[in-house]
Amino acid sequence: MTYCVGLRLNRGLIFMSDTRTNAGVDNISTFRKMYTWSAPGDRLMTLLSAGNLATTQTVVSMLEEHSKAVEDRQPDIMRVPSMFEAARLIGQTVREVIKTASDGGHQSESGFGATFILGGQVAGGAMRMFLIYPEGNFIEATEDNPFFQIGEHKYGKPILVRAYDPEMSFEMATKLLYVSFDSTLKSNLSVGLPLDLQFYEVDSLTKGYERRIQATDPYYRKISDGWSDALRSAFNSLPDFERD
Repeated sequence: MTYCVGLRLNRGLIFMSDTRTNAGVDNISTFRKMYTWSAPGDRLMTLLSAGNLATTQTVVSMLEEHSKAVEDRQPDIMRVPSMFEAARLIGQTVREVIKTASDGGHQSESGFGATFILGGQVAGGAMRMFLIYPEGNFIEATEDNPFFQIGEHKYGKPILVRAYDPEMSFEMATKLLYVSFDSTLKSNLSVGLPLDLQFYEVDSLTKGYERRIQATDPYYRKISDGWSDALRSAFNSLPDFERD
């Protein structure tokens, strides 16, 4: 399992993903689930992945291969003219990978499923973010639907719904995501640290701040402990009859 979030702000986009993958309780590994293609001044695209690890890695590898191959290799994510075309390219690649995998054995296509969040901007176009489904189709983030989650999202969604504000700074949005991820980590062992974080500032057309957050990160620990203490304090302050 995994947990990834793409958040659309007036200031830009913020991405966060966990890094845990598992094939049973005795086979837990760390894999990066955030990938970026950047040509400063021309484009910045960040992709978050959830689902079957072999599928997601194959999709990313195919996109990477085409972007680094000779000039006649098309389509190329570094040359598509818009974010919409990038989303369509990734959707086509997902369909191709899943079909090839399912045609090679007895397992159903659902066993090779993968979902992606794509966000960024291409020169001459607007900043955009898409949720790409295993079937290859996709939807776009809007003012009414300003963030996407993939993977184990149910524990962290209520926090985002209650506290999200498009006017948030990157710093406040990071704090919001920390709480959302911390709630998910404490509720589901298949989601785990470290976390990857990245900012994209609208119209910058280059990669912004990014870092990997480890379990020992002092700010993450402060947010995690503070959130737990605040919930405990709020509960303890309730009258006895309301606790039942």
